[in-house]
Amino acid sequence: MDAEHWQKIKSVFDAALEVEPQKRAGYIAEACSGDTDFYAEVRKLMDSFENADGFIEEPAANEVASLIMKSNESLAAGRRFGHYEILRQIGAGGMGEVYLATDEKLGRRVAIKILNAEFSSHESNVQRFVQEAKAASSLNHPNILVIHEISVSDEANYIVSEYVEGKTLREVILESNLKPSEILDIAIQISGALAAAHSANIVHRDIKPENVVIRPDGYVKILDFGLAKLLEAKPAFAAGDAETAKQYQTAQGIIMGTVNYMSPEQAKGEKVDQRTDIFSLGAVIYELVAGKTPFQGNSMSESFANLINTEPQPLSRYASNVPDELQRIVSKTLRKDKDERYQTIKDLQTDLKALREDLDFDERLERSHSPHDKHATAFLRADTGDAANETGERDPHSTRQIKLGKSFGAVALGLLLLSIIGGGYYLFRTKTAGSSADGKKSLAVLPFVNASQDPNAEYLSDGITESVINNLSQLSGLRVMSRNSAFRFKNNQTDAKSIASQLGVETLVTGDIKQLGDKLVINVRLIDATDDSQIWGNQYVKSSADLISAQNEIAQAVAQNLRVKLSNVEQQRLGKNYTENVEAYQLYLRGRFHIFKLTPPEIQQGISYFQQAIDLDPSYAPAYVGLSAAYRSFALGSEMPPDEYLPKSKFAANKAIEIDDALSEAHTALGTTLFWQWNWHEAENQFKRALELEPNSVDAHLFYAHVLSNTGRHAEALLEAKRARELDPLFPFAGALEGQFLNHAGRTDEALDRLKKTFELAPNFWMPHLFASSAYIEKGMYADAIAEAQKAHELSAAQTLSYSFESYALAKLGRRDEARAALDVLLKLSTTRFMPAPHIALAYNGLGETDKTFEWLEKGYEQHDPKMAFLKVEPKWNNLRSEPRFIDLMRRMNFE
Repeated sequence: MDAEHWQKIKSVFDAALEVEPQKRAGYIAEACSGDTDFYAEVRKLMDSFENADGFIEEPAANEVASLIMKSNESLAAGRRFGHYEILRQIGAGGMGEVYLATDEKLGRRVAIKILNAEFSSHESNVQRFVQEAKAASSLNHPNILVIHEISVSDEANYIVSEYVEGKTLREVILESNLKPSEILDIAIQISGALAAAHSANIVHRDIKPENVVIRPDGYVKILDFGLAKLLEAKPAFAAGDAETAKQYQTAQGIIMGTVNYMSPEQAKGEKVDQRTDIFSLGAVIYELVAGKTPFQGNSMSESFANLINTEPQPLSRYASNVPDELQRIVSKTLRKDKDERYQTIKDLQTDLKALREDLDFDERLERSHSPHDKHATAFLRADTGDAANETGERDPHSTRQIKLGKSFGAVALGLLLLSIIGGGYYLFRTKTAGSSADGKKSLAVLPFVNASQDPNAEYLSDGITESVINNLSQLSGLRVMSRNSAFRFKNNQTDAKSIASQLGVETLVTGDIKQLGDKLVINVRLIDATDDSQIWGNQYVKSSADLISAQNEIAQAVAQNLRVKLSNVEQQRLGKNYTENVEAYQLYLRGRFHIFKLTPPEIQQGISYFQQAIDLDPSYAPAYVGLSAAYRSFALGSEMPPDEYLPKSKFAANKAIEIDDALSEAHTALGTTLFWQWNWHEAENQFKRALELEPNSVDAHLFYAHVLSNTGRHAEALLEAKRARELDPLFPFAGALEGQFLNHAGRTDEALDRLKKTFELAPNFWMPHLFASSAYIEKGMYADAIAEAQKAHELSAAQTLSYSFESYALAKLGRRDEARAALDVLLKLSTTRFMPAPHIALAYNGLGETDKTFEWLEKGYEQHDPKMAFLKVEPKWNNLRSEPRFIDLMRRMNFE
């Protein structure tokens, strides 16, 4: 979508927000002037805003334009309410006005919030007003505003609270240069207040700078529990309170919370809990560091869209010298999936306090070395320009700078002293940050650099890297990142800390290879990513004949220097050679190098090299595994005749197992091929055997998940898919398949969330766009489905399922001529190349032509088409499931 088109959508959406909710649909239809695609896009944004599946709530005291006071006059000084005397007005909002007053009985100054007449005219508003008072008054915490009294009467409805001398956090942000320690102090105090609220089963739901007051002494007070939500009725409340809480449900089509600090579940109208406050606090901390909120746009609608669809930029983009731990903390608070955030505010507070303690030590140490450095503890914030916020105002932070300059020597000395004085606590905490939950040491082997600068030698550097990865992956005491994720950093390995953080590991292996005639010079380094220090390094000078032993030696040296305890079996595995023929080994490496490029010509080249390796050594099991994968790739990814290539794939996998039954990847290869041949039970057995041999095999977990998903065992499938993603977090193929599995499990919103994350991980990968098209069809968002299908085809012309989804979505929109045109593309292609019959059948089904649908499904059955494997779980076939012909087809495919 280009910027001009987005602006057009946004302008209609913004205008619609100004229209009464019941009239919005008509306004949008008129504004779109019969353009169904444009109408669908605006409706999508409005549907997200209004969320017809639940309700989205609007703040009582913030953005409710219809409730802003219009006619009430401000109260003059001297006006009395009971024993309170008005001194002056100090604020105003949607509920009413806030005044500073004197409590004449106790001789103290207080704040009085008085509901305006228009707001008070609605009973639900009064209940919300009472809710705020009770929510806040039920809490006893020094960082929460104290409520003294509430009054609901014919004369006036008001709340009396303590009066806090100070400024809102918004004012502080505008006027002051906050140091990192000050930011952490504020966040720790807010988290303490929220911990008290959460322990009372109260969620604030509107944490933002305007609702935080900072006293002159730095003490924090949380205000405005007007949006607070009772998670359950509390016995301490009066008898009628449970009913009040029950009635405290606002109307559909309004939002509760402020968009820039709102959590995704609030925006979608889903159930909220304490993790909503954790997200909002994360947004506040992000703004304090970066000078802008994480999802800030040029309008409320754009901010809303950013919140739902995009990930925040790293803090390092806006401020230099941001501690890695602070980036990690903020990133974890802002996860869109609340299950991936901090689960309790106390956990967040613990990490904030630990970081604060570290900064305290560094500040004391630095002051002892640089007493005149006035900026020793501040961030250096980049100028973010004139980006407007959601109200159209200039970003107040854009021209402010907060500086931080840390002495490298001071930091190094600090780490040394901490390791001594603190009993190694700091280093222990840092070292274990990248460790896996089971205590295993974690490692990534980055692609060795081809120092020869000879493109024809690239296969060698990649191949040795992959061999070292495979060897180390067999060790039970080590968690090794797979090739899929490690090779994402093939062309940029400059920032070890960042790479390790993204991969979730604590150590890295890097290296380079230079070929000098018959000699190979291999330099290898083992890096502690926490401080970029070298744990171990070595140079190997080998002849070409020693190539096989070289990669074994490297793997053994890495394990030894990591102090990994090896069993006798593991020692034997590290020293195992699958072939003694160096030329066969090099041909195998060349084959792997080519098939990973995934295009048919490259795959064919890979097959040629694998076959040559087998000719030289007929007992070379990994070469047969490579051959199996290549043939299967032809049948699936390149959509070539399955009856020609899947039997070849099966034969090669069986041959590898016959040679070496202990080769996990051989069982994975056979299981995957059997799956596409509809042999569900035997495929599952092969995956179980593969995982028995290598529990951390990403491919085995992922394709086992495929079998489970396609046979309807969704819960098991998603567990396996999640495990694969945890083992290989940067593998876009895993993210795409998990999105597909979620869609087939009926969890469409989660599917789209996973697929969008995969877009960001691999923008030019076609598969997540294809699966997103399918998911949008299930949501009835056909225009989006068409756009994603077209994107998938643009990125991969070899696959044709995108035409099927495009045709199906067009048919559902009533654009039958265009739907048939997309179908005609498939029919025409089927005359010149192999075409998966289910793809054509699906397009016919979208058009409602049932006989044609079954004609092509039967053709798919006769051809034993692997794409028929989706019949049980693809929801687009649901309209046919009661048909006798479909039931019989499912039986013949062993689904029933």
